[in-house]
Amino acid sequence: MNRTVRSVATSLAIGFAMYFAARALAWTRPLDAPLLMIAAIVLYLLVVNIAILWQSDTTVRMPMWVAVACAGTSVAVPSLASHSLADGSRTAPFATWYIGAIGALAIVCVVRRRLAVAAISLVGLTTVSSLHLGFLPALSLGLVGSYMWVLVAWLLVLFWDRAIRDTERLADIQQAVSAWHATQQVRQRERRLRTQFALAVAGPVLGRVVAAHGALTEDERLEARLAEGRLRDELRGASLLNDAVRDAIADARRRGVAVTVFDEGGLDDVGERRRVRIRDELAEVITTTHADRLIIRAARDETTAVTVVGRASGGPATDDDDVDLYREIPRIGED
Repeated sequence: MNRTVRSVATSLAIGFAMYFAARALAWTRPLDAPLLMIAAIVLYLLVVNIAILWQSDTTVRMPMWVAVACAGTSVAVPSLASHSLADGSRTAPFATWYIGAIGALAIVCVVRRRLAVAAISLVGLTTVSSLHLGFLPALSLGLVGSYMWVLVAWLLVLFWDRAIRDTERLADIQQAVSAWHATQQVRQRERRLRTQFALAVAGPVLGRVVAAHGALTEDERLEARLAEGRLRDELRGASLLNDAVRDAIADARRRGVAVTVFDEGGLDDVGERRRVRIRDELAEVITTTHADRLIIRAARDETTAVTVVGRASGGPATDDDDVDLYREIPRIGED
């Protein structure tokens, strides 16, 4: 769409430039110095086409040397055109072509983001035309229209730039929302898969509990507690688990260890290779501990990925547990 708008605007600008040049050639009165008029026309066409086309496919902003040439042309062209005519012919329709022509050049400067140069061009046009025509005649012969068209062009460019910024902002917001939805879908799918896995493990045990109306043997009670613990682990500590960690936790619970797992996003920003190493180290810690109670927590921390706290029962004489194990697994390690 931008390419289409640019091509249409370029075609319109070139068309108006050619119109003013053709109007200048429609002499209805003899010229005192035809070469000066031809020089003015050639200079105008050269500069306005450079202003329109030079690097327009790579950047909107006009190069500085082109902007300087436009400012000089806004003074030179009216002077050359006026000096080619006698004083009595300078208000003829063909003789005042430069007022609209320089106005169109100023519009090109505005569109190509050289507002200061456009203002200088209008000031130069006003000064030269007032010297040769008079200020009030110049206003009535098209100077007011040039100012109005430049003002309209500036407003359009201002609104266009604002619309582009708003469109880009909305596109960024849409991408962020789409990424958030994708992330949520992935997390929901992962939680659903983990829940299905846990239910596949706990389902047979729960079926036996229902069938036996709760009358279970000691082995069945142990399996039920293990199944309940695994289900809780899958829901609360998903990212900490792999087969080795699951087996280590199950063995610890069979030994009578109370294991609690909390996943608070400690592994969210950790690479997959490092996650594998952290889980293997966690399985080794669980396997080798002799604590009566294990608390495994993956909190959001800059340096520590997983914290393992093991407590040993203090016996009936105390209400507190003694810390038997404290292990921090770092987020960054040697892979």
